[in-house]
Amino acid sequence: MKILVIGNGGREHTLVWKLSQSPRVSKVYCAPGNAGISQLAECVPIKVDDIAGLKAFAQEMLIDLTVVGPELPLSLGIADEFRKAKLRIFGPTRNAACIESSKSFAKDLLIRCHIPTPQAKTFERLDQAIAYIDSHPVPLVVKADGLAQGKGVVVANSRDEAKESVQRMLEQRQFGDAGTRVMIEEFLEGEELTVMAFADGRTVIPMLAAQDHKRVGEGDTGLNTGGMGAYAPAPLATDALRQRIVRDILYPVVEGLSRVGSPYYGVLYAGLMIHQGEPYVLEFNARFGDPETQVVLPLLKTDLVDVLEAVVEHRLDQVTIEWRDEAAVCAVLAAEGYPGPYKTGFPITGLSQLAESDRLVAFHAGTAIHGNEIVTSGGRVLGLTALAQDLPSARNRVYEAIPTISFEGQYFRRDIASRVVPSTS
Repeated sequence: MKILVIGNGGREHTLVWKLSQSPRVSKVYCAPGNAGISQLAECVPIKVDDIAGLKAFAQEMLIDLTVVGPELPLSLGIADEFRKAKLRIFGPTRNAACIESSKSFAKDLLIRCHIPTPQAKTFERLDQAIAYIDSHPVPLVVKADGLAQGKGVVVANSRDEAKESVQRMLEQRQFGDAGTRVMIEEFLEGEELTVMAFADGRTVIPMLAAQDHKRVGEGDTGLNTGGMGAYAPAPLATDALRQRIVRDILYPVVEGLSRVGSPYYGVLYAGLMIHQGEPYVLEFNARFGDPETQVVLPLLKTDLVDVLEAVVEHRLDQVTIEWRDEAAVCAVLAAEGYPGPYKTGFPITGLSQLAESDRLVAFHAGTAIHGNEIVTSGGRVLGLTALAQDLPSARNRVYEAIPTISFEGQYFRRDIASRVVPSTS
């Protein structure tokens, strides 16, 4: 099989890495890819939003299966265009992907499906949003309605902070078109949990539950990022809780989308808050999470190609998915200043010193090749993932390996997985 992976981050490097292990795969292409991906796949210089270019490439190269990594091409309807052209693609339609591209659409769907979710209201006018803030207790959660690369969420601990956040989004256009509408949501105390699942429009099979660290600072402080690290499986997700999430959240959402004429094919990502033992949906994503993918897919025993094909062919009920009885931890090495302004182009040293193994892998997120060097090219540069028999051992393996890798301004959180493993100093 020839496979095309779309994207250029750590999630896509993980997908390419996992797909390359399949004996069924003869060639992997990635558009546009990065320095790490180029060691496993042929990178092609096509942007993720160039739907026509990606389709033409898939047709020309007789690609057997296209796997979409990021949310942008899904929101632009790449799955619709590929299917019209009789090209096999793993990912939901544009309408189904609205569960991520429009938070108000997702909230309305949750309410119609009677799925637990924090109360919220969406606004386009600043004065109405401010009036709502004045009449509700804080903390409040302010969200850009559209796609903001994981950064369009602010937990406001005061009314002034909530008003400033709304003003930045609606008036100053902090997130461009993604912030032309804002959602103001009640704040729930608890622990966040990520459950991703494969869905083929009828059948839903959950992956191992994971927890990530969205804040840039240790102790879960500072600005929201795309994710500074993750671990799986999350002990918080007991068998009973996982079963409830599948029964009361994932299946109702897939069935609800089918009822409105948008059957869901792909990965359904549920971002949950476990509040007083009950799961509440904070958000849905229409694709693999990042960095959760970097800890979940390395634990997958079943050939990923078999699973993706079963989704595309609507026969997921015929597949048994098996997982390693181990744990994985990923720590993100980021550029100084991220998620704000940061510099790029710094050489990365030490990558060749990491032992080649499926138990310790540096997944490239923001890297490029300059001459004979691998250099930084993004805010999140690398995701270092380790596998071991348990979470403490996997965490130790990650932090023992980090000093091997170096680039100017390198920053990482030292407390990844500290919810379940004591933090190091």
